[in-house]
Amino acid sequence: MDTSEFSGRHTYGTWRKQAGFRPLHIVAAEGCRFTDASGKSYLDFSSQLICSNLGHKNQAVIDAICEQAKRLPYVTPGFTTDARIEATRALLEVVPKGIEKFFYSTSGTEANEAAVKIARLYTGKHKIISRYKSYHGATAAAISMTGDPRRWLVEPAGTLHGVVFGPDCDCYRCPLGREPTSCGIACADYVDYMIKHEGNVAAVIVEPIVGTNGVLVPTDDYLPKLREITRKHGVLLIIDEVMSGWGRTGAWFACQHWGIEPDILTTAKGVTAAYAPLGVTGTTRAIADYFEEHMFAHGHTYEAHPLVLAPVAAAIREYKRLDLIERAKAMGEKLGEKLRGLAMRHPSVGDVRGKGLFWALDFTRDRATREPLNTVGDKMAGKPIVVDAVTRDLLSRGVYVMGWINHLIIAPPLIVTEAELDEGVAALDAALGIADAEVRNVSGQAVRAASAAPAGR
Repeated sequence: MDTSEFSGRHTYGTWRKQAGFRPLHIVAAEGCRFTDASGKSYLDFSSQLICSNLGHKNQAVIDAICEQAKRLPYVTPGFTTDARIEATRALLEVVPKGIEKFFYSTSGTEANEAAVKIARLYTGKHKIISRYKSYHGATAAAISMTGDPRRWLVEPAGTLHGVVFGPDCDCYRCPLGREPTSCGIACADYVDYMIKHEGNVAAVIVEPIVGTNGVLVPTDDYLPKLREITRKHGVLLIIDEVMSGWGRTGAWFACQHWGIEPDILTTAKGVTAAYAPLGVTGTTRAIADYFEEHMFAHGHTYEAHPLVLAPVAAAIREYKRLDLIERAKAMGEKLGEKLRGLAMRHPSVGDVRGKGLFWALDFTRDRATREPLNTVGDKMAGKPIVVDAVTRDLLSRGVYVMGWINHLIIAPPLIVTEAELDEGVAALDAALGIADAEVRNVSGQAVRAASAAPAGR
């Protein structure tokens, strides 16, 4: 039994039927590349799960983890450590204005679990407003706040009561059926309506730029309007920067592009550049002060684990030393231009959108109608997904790209070179022929059906 078959037989693959799960065996990684057991090298064009922002094998981060392991690998969270102090000081230099106190967990999912509990305890209210095109994690509270179809499979057991969903800021396929020129920010105004008529709302949770569900970049007035609405109603605003933070969009955190000051910030992934599993929940001083005299009813064994906190300060120093925030802006402009050039050559690409080094190619059967090649329903029914065929082809060409239902997410490490951008885009250019063939096939079927139809009277 080879290693891929062994892993498929004895370990679970996530978010999939287990039949056919034969994961590629990876043995090494460095820079923007990783290598499989056969020695084949792959360009990491999505930073794994949009988390390896510093690339692979950054020595400064590795050294910080190794030194911590030698000095103090674990102590109960009731004590403090040098790692805890240094990580906190480093975070305070870069997080959005007003975020002053932190709870440390081990994933973005857990960061969002903590955020919900904090919001409910602080406000004394119950309901959480999320959006349909969202992903906030896999455990009970986090999956309940997730709008995408992964939530469907665990309802109603194991889910959190009191979550309601509002419309997305998706100008390509507006959930309210508006064209961008006539929409205004109806999607934000609808949240105002929801808060008024739902009642008992503790918080609104949003990804400032939606991640897995399509790299949806909001209009410039959307998040400021949402912040205004939540403040007007005394509702907390939770900003989920698990994927969009850490220089990914050309700012330390995506919400900073619009000057947003959240009440609660959640993040993970790039905080350690994925070298260690850390989740962070940050709150304002007002929230922190509430818990001076009220029970902070949360915690777990690995909270503030020194081994996962050790790389935080090192990673932040590397982001600064390499000037990666500004670099993400500059390289992102080049990547966006290259991707828009691809779209001009490929009829299957309906929309190209992104910010910094965070981009999506969204597929369509018809640019006029914006009908997607595949839908959520197709995914849940187990139908063949064009995106999956495209990502398989890309992998055969030595380029790894993350795909989800009807779009590709292009988000290379922030250290990516222009030559590597060209390499990835060239592979995309070739692989998109698969999606184009699907468009031509559908168009041909429509033409044949029209020619076979009887003439109208």
